[in-house]
Amino acid sequence: QVQLVESGGGSVQAGGSLTLSCAASGNIYNIKYHGWYRQAPGKQRELVATINTSGAANYADSVKGRFTISRDNAKNTAYLQMNNLKPEDTAVYYCNIDGLTNILRGFNNWGQGTQVTVSS
Repeated sequence: QVQLVESGGGSVQAGGSLTLSCAASGNIYNIKYHGWYRQAPGKQRELVATINTSGAANYADSVKGRFTISRDNAKNTAYLQMNNLKPEDTAVYYCNIDGLTNILRGFNNWGQGTQVTVSS
């Protein structure tokens, strides 16, 4: 069984910064993929950024140059550094991981979500 705990959300003014963390624990052999998604009120969940085992990252056009995704494989933790935040970044942010357990069974888990609110 794999558990995810997200942290780091909060309220900031436009132009501010926040760092989100996504810590995984349990019977983990490896995590192939970390992804951050967000869902604003009345909108569909959208992809924000992804990073794979080798560290290759991809970003939504709306956050390129402002957000940075990273991971610490030893800690099974991913981070999302968010700079120059804008009111349109306001959403619940979710972490998603895809990997293998110690018995090489695949898993795909979502975090509980963390609220990010950016005021103008």
